[in-house]
Amino acid sequence: MSTQAPIRRVTVPQIARRKGGEPIVSLTSYHAHTAAIVDEVADFILVGDSLGMVMHGMESTLGVSLDLMIMHGRAVVRGTKKALIVVDLPFGSYEESPAEAFRNAARIMKETGCGAVKLEGGRRMAETVRFLTERGIPVMAHIGLTPQSTNVMGGFRTQGRDEESWPLHEEDARAVAEAGAFAIVLEGMVEPLARRITGQVAVPTIGIGASAACDGQVLVLEDMLGLNPWTPKFVKVYGQLGAMIKQAVEEYAAEVRSRAFPGEDNVYR
Repeated sequence: MSTQAPIRRVTVPQIARRKGGEPIVSLTSYHAHTAAIVDEVADFILVGDSLGMVMHGMESTLGVSLDLMIMHGRAVVRGTKKALIVVDLPFGSYEESPAEAFRNAARIMKETGCGAVKLEGGRRMAETVRFLTERGIPVMAHIGLTPQSTNVMGGFRTQGRDEESWPLHEEDARAVAEAGAFAIVLEGMVEPLARRITGQVAVPTIGIGASAACDGQVLVLEDMLGLNPWTPKFVKVYGQLGAMIKQAVEEYAAEVRSRAFPGEDNVYR
């Protein structure tokens, strides 16, 4: 009989209580095998709609469907045991009405087994955040540079460079926090503004291209591993897996062509 205590997932209240405490660690993941690796160190794993660009070669996140998010969300949940799993609501699945958002968020949670959903938008989405949280769906909010709104923003533009715009971002943060969001992603935001917002709201802030003063950080896994040919300024590349994979594939191809592979150790007798 095993005496080991069962592994319990990190919960939404545990993340919420980390405000001002030990920084929260997060990375994206879209499939089971990388999720299993990230699970050993992350407090929460984000199944972001960035998977459309990273995994499927889309030019933006706008083409990502609800079914695609559910498929990848299932894989990540299967590959993990400890981290809280947060799944993005894709573009077009929540903006029309709070009721529509609830139907789609509930479907994601039921069909993936994730612990929370994330949606983009500040004041304009506060009513939806409140509607969802009052009905048992934990919501992580996302303000600043919101990739689903790049057509309106005119591209991926850093937010808050004009100090006159700061009150609008601060109002966005307060609105979603007061509506019940348990954490807020601050993306592509000038450092002083992100630091200021972190000090103003009672829930944890998760920075991506924001500030070290945020209560946690998240990066796209493939970016920080050097798997993408171009990365934004805010990404620190911790590994060069792209170059390693290229070298390994080239060595494999050369050995196949020279009949060095499979060798004696790779065949059955």
